[in-house]
Amino acid sequence: MEGREDRAVAKAAKALRAAALGLAAASFAALAAWCALALWFDGPASRPAAGLLAAAFLLGVGGLVARVRGLARGLASAALPCVLVLAWWLRIPASNQRAWLPDVARTPTAVQEGSVVTLTSVRDFDYRSETDYDERWATRHYDLAALRGLDLFVCYWGPTLYAHTILSFAFADGHALAVSIETRKERGESYSALRGFFRQYELVYVMADERDVIRLRTSFRGERVYLYRLATRPDRARALLEQYLNEANALAQRPAWYNALTENCTTGIWRNVRAIAPGARPDWRLLANGSVDELLYERGLVDTRLPFAELRARSEITAAAKRCTDRVDFSSCIREGSPLPAAREALERLTLPAGRDTPTGS
Repeated sequence: MEGREDRAVAKAAKALRAAALGLAAASFAALAAWCALALWFDGPASRPAAGLLAAAFLLGVGGLVARVRGLARGLASAALPCVLVLAWWLRIPASNQRAWLPDVARTPTAVQEGSVVTLTSVRDFDYRSETDYDERWATRHYDLAALRGLDLFVCYWGPTLYAHTILSFAFADGHALAVSIETRKERGESYSALRGFFRQYELVYVMADERDVIRLRTSFRGERVYLYRLATRPDRARALLEQYLNEANALAQRPAWYNALTENCTTGIWRNVRAIAPGARPDWRLLANGSVDELLYERGLVDTRLPFAELRARSEITAAAKRCTDRVDFSSCIREGSPLPAAREALERLTLPAGRDTPTGS
């Protein structure tokens, strides 16, 4: 009886070792493929040279795995070239000196004196199409004491699993400052989801009027845009805006890389939120960010007096943005009728401009 139990234990242990080894082999294969792609995308500018280097790397690590006795030892020996590629890749420097596309040609910088911020290079383009526009860059002054809340735009360009997210800081006078974390593309360059995982695009904080970044998406890119008004206290919104301004100033001095997984439009928001609220909890929907509105609802950060389906339906502002496209009060116009959390609703009623009986919406 004992012998039978011992054999069963040994068999289970052997199966467990085989599963662990299989998982290690699959993980190594994924790492080796990533390293080869890093050499292809971020290696020599010459495509033939980059291709030869990536192929030589795969043949080399494959040969090590095959020649070293024992799969575990082979994987361990082949990991060294991967570590060397990763060490090289992490040292590739970002730059602020490239031939940028006009819409990301400038990096915003801020100077704060008391509660007043002077922000340079605020984008306020006037679009005729996605690629045909009048360039307008402005220097704006924002009184942080007049900051009343925080809103989130969720923009869908296709499948709804992923989206582009934009934070917008709403002021008592009806104006808003939108901040979109994006790839800083060079002239002749377009975005590629695959290339976004490598060191192909620098990071940029586009700080702009909503009439620029939102109208661009609804009227010229054909995206569906949702606006969620958040139950964020003004003091927390101010702390987050100051964190964003510090990040923008740092990027102007020390450029950084965009990454489709670790440093994108939504993980960038999350990183800045964590800087002022270290206890904020992560969630898988920060990566599959097309469902970030569900996360906001679950955490009570939006108007939870409505069923979620109704909140989402009432939060779409695509048609409103097209209708309000020529309005100077674009930000207020697109917010008409949008659901407000109870705390924001009470605050906006207290800060209405004289003679108005409805909120400005920002």
